[in-house]
Amino acid sequence: MAESAVLHLLATFAPFLQEEVNLLTGGVREEIEYIRDEFARMTAFLRVADSMEENDAELKVWVKQVREAAYDTRDVLDIFMLCFRHHGNGFGRFLRKFSCFIMTLKARRRIAFQVQRIKSKVINISNGHQRYKDKYGILEQSSRSTWYDCRGDALLLEEAELVGIDKPKSLLIQWLMQGDPRLKMLSVVGTGGLGKTTLIKKVFDDAIVKHNFQNHAWITVSESFKIEDLLKGMIQQLFEEVKQPVPQGVENMDTNSLKGIINAFLQQNRYVLVFDDVWDIHAWQSFRYAFPNGNCGSRVMMTTRNEDLAYFAANGYHGNVYNLRPLLPEESWILFCRKTFQGNPCPSHLEGLSRGILKRCEGLPLAIVAISGLLSIKDKTSVDEWERIYRSLGVELGGNGKLQSMNKVLLLSYVDLPYYLKLCFLYLSIFPEDCFIDRGRLIRLWAAEGFIEMKEEMTAEEIAECYLNELISRSLIQVAEIRTNGRVKSYRIHDLWREIIVSKSKEQNMVTIASERGRTWPEKVRRLSIHKHLQDIQQSKCFTQLRSLLIFDATYSLSKLSMLASSNGGLRLLTVLDLKGTPLETFPNEVVKLLHLRYLSLRKTNVKIIPKSIGKLQNLETLDLNDTYVTELPDEILNLQRLRHLLLYRIEKEDTYFSFHYSFGFKGPVKIGSLLSLQKLSSIEVNHGNSGGTILEEVGKLTQLRRLHILKLRSEDGRALCSSLEKLNNLRSLGVKATEEDEIIDLDSLSLPPRLLRTLYLEGCLQRLPHWIPSLHNLVRVCLRWSKLRDIDPPQSFQGLPNLVELELDQAYEGEGLCFQSGGFQRLKRLSIYRLKGLRWVSVEAGSMPHLEELYIGNCKLVDELPFGIEHLTSLQYLNLVDMSDGLISNLYRDLQVEEDYWKIAHIPNVWIGESTHGFWRGHYLF
Repeated sequence: MAESAVLHLLATFAPFLQEEVNLLTGGVREEIEYIRDEFARMTAFLRVADSMEENDAELKVWVKQVREAAYDTRDVLDIFMLCFRHHGNGFGRFLRKFSCFIMTLKARRRIAFQVQRIKSKVINISNGHQRYKDKYGILEQSSRSTWYDCRGDALLLEEAELVGIDKPKSLLIQWLMQGDPRLKMLSVVGTGGLGKTTLIKKVFDDAIVKHNFQNHAWITVSESFKIEDLLKGMIQQLFEEVKQPVPQGVENMDTNSLKGIINAFLQQNRYVLVFDDVWDIHAWQSFRYAFPNGNCGSRVMMTTRNEDLAYFAANGYHGNVYNLRPLLPEESWILFCRKTFQGNPCPSHLEGLSRGILKRCEGLPLAIVAISGLLSIKDKTSVDEWERIYRSLGVELGGNGKLQSMNKVLLLSYVDLPYYLKLCFLYLSIFPEDCFIDRGRLIRLWAAEGFIEMKEEMTAEEIAECYLNELISRSLIQVAEIRTNGRVKSYRIHDLWREIIVSKSKEQNMVTIASERGRTWPEKVRRLSIHKHLQDIQQSKCFTQLRSLLIFDATYSLSKLSMLASSNGGLRLLTVLDLKGTPLETFPNEVVKLLHLRYLSLRKTNVKIIPKSIGKLQNLETLDLNDTYVTELPDEILNLQRLRHLLLYRIEKEDTYFSFHYSFGFKGPVKIGSLLSLQKLSSIEVNHGNSGGTILEEVGKLTQLRRLHILKLRSEDGRALCSSLEKLNNLRSLGVKATEEDEIIDLDSLSLPPRLLRTLYLEGCLQRLPHWIPSLHNLVRVCLRWSKLRDIDPPQSFQGLPNLVELELDQAYEGEGLCFQSGGFQRLKRLSIYRLKGLRWVSVEAGSMPHLEELYIGNCKLVDELPFGIEHLTSLQYLNLVDMSDGLISNLYRDLQVEEDYWKIAHIPNVWIGESTHGFWRGHYLF
C-alpha cells in the first residue's frame, strides 16, 4: 500500500519537474527534487516492508508515515497546479505577466512552506528507512515464522471435519485409487477457511490410502518457505517411515542434491505426497521435479487458494481439480449448533440472531467454528450480548478475541497479494455490504484512481480486467452475475472478507465510510463512501484533501455536499465523483471547479442539461450520464481530450416489450471525431439536420473505440457508417438502430468488418442480412430486432459462427418456419424468438444446439406446437413461453397427460408459461 502511494507520487513528479516547478524559486525546486529522490530510494524496501508490517508494530508505524507523506506531497503538487492554472491560459503567458506573479505571491510562499515542512518529515522518515534496512535480515525471518504459526495447520477446523466432508472425501479417494499407472496430480482449491487442509488430511489418513501406497509424505508449504528446508523435511519423513537413517550430509546439501535423494528414493515405489497450502506457480515449480514421473500409480495432492495454479498443476500430470465449496445452509447450521450449544438445539429466543450471524459466514467452516467458539462462552440468556456481537462482528475480527486467529488465516491471502492488487482489493470496501459490484464501473473507477500499472500494447481497462481475473483466481472475490455472452456482469465479496478489508482500509486511511452515527473520523479523509445518509458528515475541514466521493442509495437533499464543495477549499482535489441515483435535478455548478476530476457519474439522476462549462474538466476520463434526461451535449465537450468513456443512454421503462422508441441517446457535437481517446461511445443520435453523415465520418476517426452504439440511423447514411466502421479495428461491440422500425439499415457496403467484434445489435428493417456476418468468428452475441427478413432463414447465416453463445430474433423474420440444422450452433446457450408474426413451426435437428440451456419463445401466435425435435436439446434447463396461442398451451397440457409425448420435454427442469401486460410478465412454472 505504501509502495503504491509512493509510485503514484513518483509518476506525478515527472511532468511536474519538467514544467510547473519552473514557476518556483531554485531553492524550492531543489527541495522538491530532494523529496523525489528520497522517495525513490525507499521504494525497493517498501515492497518488502508492505508484506512484513503485520508482525512489527514499529515497522507498521514507519510504513504509515511513508504513505501519509507521499499523499501529502502529492496534494501539495496538485494544489500548486490548481493555483497557477487558475490564473492564466498557459504557463508562458503567466511568466510574461508580472501582475499574475504578484497575485500568486501568497500562494507561492504557502507552497514553499509546505514543501519545506514535507522535506523535514521525509528526512526523519529516511532515517527510519536506514534503520530498518540494517534490521532487514532478522525481521524477514521472524515475520515468516510468525505467519506460519498463526495458520496453525487448520486446528480451528478440527470440529468441522465431520460436517459436509463425506462426499468430497469419497470422491478424492476414488480419484486416488483409479488404476491409471501414470503419475497423477489432484488439486483442491478454494478460499482460505473452507477446510481444504482438513479435507485432504482426512483423505491422506484414510486406511485405504495408507494401505495402497508404500510411501507417504505431508509437506506444508505456506506463503513463504525455503526450498531447502522443505526438501529436508520431506526426506526426513520418507526415511523415518521406512525406519531408515537419513543420508549423511543432508544438512549441507544444495537444492539439486536434495531433489536427487528424493527422486532416487521414490523411483520404483508407489507413493502419495501432499503439498499443503501452495501459493503460486513459482513455488510449485521449485519442487515439482523432486518426485519421479514413473508408472507405479503414484499420486500427488495439493491444496491452494490459487485456481490458476490448481489447473496448471493438474493439467501437467493428467490430474483432477476439486473446487471446494462452502457448506450448505443445513450443514452450516449443524456445525454452528454443535460448537455453540455443544450439540443441543438452539434456544428459540436466539435462533433469529444465530441465523443472522451464520448468514454472514456464508458457509465458510473456519468462520463458523471461530464465531461459534466466541458465542459458546457467552450468556445464552442475554439477547443483548448476542445482538451486540452481531452488530460489531467487524470489531471482533480486528480485536484480540476468539476471532483473531480466523482473521489472520484469511489475512494471509491479502498479505500474499502484490502491492498493486492490495490497493485494488482494499478499494472494494468503498461499496456497501451485499452490493453487487458492476464490472465496468469498477474497472473505470480503478483507472480513474490511478491504480493501474500501464503496460505496452494494453489499455488500462484491459489490465484492470487481468487484475479482476487474478483476484478471482485467488478466491478473494466471487462472480455474482454472468451475462449470456459469458462475460462477467458483476462481482461480490464474502461478508467476512468485507469485514476484514473495511477494517484494513480504515487502518490505512484508504476509505472512510459514512454509514453510522457517532463514528470516529480520521484527521484527513481521502476517499469517502456515503451509504444512505449524510447526517454524520462533519465540518468541511475534514474534506480539503478528499480525492474520491461516492454516494450509494441516497434519499436526501445534496445541499450539504454543495456546502462542502464551496467552502474552505472545498473538494478541489477530487478525482472521482459518483452521484449515481442521487435526487439531482440540475447539474451541480460546483463540479466544474473540480479541475482534477477524472471520473464523473450522474447516472440515474434527473439531470437534463449539461452546461458549456463542462469543458473545464480537461482531466475527465469517464462521463457517465446513463439513465438521465440529458438529450444534447455542448460543443465544449470536445475540450475533454482525455475522455475515454462517454455514456449517455436511457431506456423508457414502460411498454419496452412492444415499442420501437424505447431507447434514447444524445445529440453530439459535429466534430466528435476529435475525442481521439474515446473507447466507449454510447449512444449517439445521427439524424439531426444535415449533420448525420458528417458525424458518422467523424466516428471513423475514433480508432480506439471498443464499443459504439448508433441511434436514429437513416437509410441514406448507411454507406457513411460502413466507411467509418472499416477504420475501427479495435471495435468489440456495435449497436445500430434506425430512425423508425420501417427504416432500412443498409450495411452491405461494409467490406472489412471489425474482426474483433463480439456483440452485434441491429434494430430496424433489413432487406437482407449483411453478407459479412458469417465471417465474424469472434461474435458471441447477435440481436436482430424489427429486421422483418423475408427471403432468408436467419439460422442459416448464423449457424456456422464458432463462438456464438446468444441469438435473439425479435420481429426479425416473416417466414413460416425456422430450421436449426444438424451440426449448427455448437456453442449456443441462449435462443430467444419473439414476435415472429408469420411463424408457424420451429424444427431442431439432432446435433443442433447441443449446449443450449435457455429457450425463450414469445408472442408467436401462429405456432401451436413446441419445436419439433425439442427432445434433442438435452442440455436445456429453461423453456419460457410467453403470450403464445391457446392451441399451443392446450397441446402442451395434453402432452403432460400422454406418456408417449411427455418424454419429449421431461428432461427440461423448468418450463414457464406466462403473459405480458404493459411490458411486465407474469406466469407460472408448469412443473
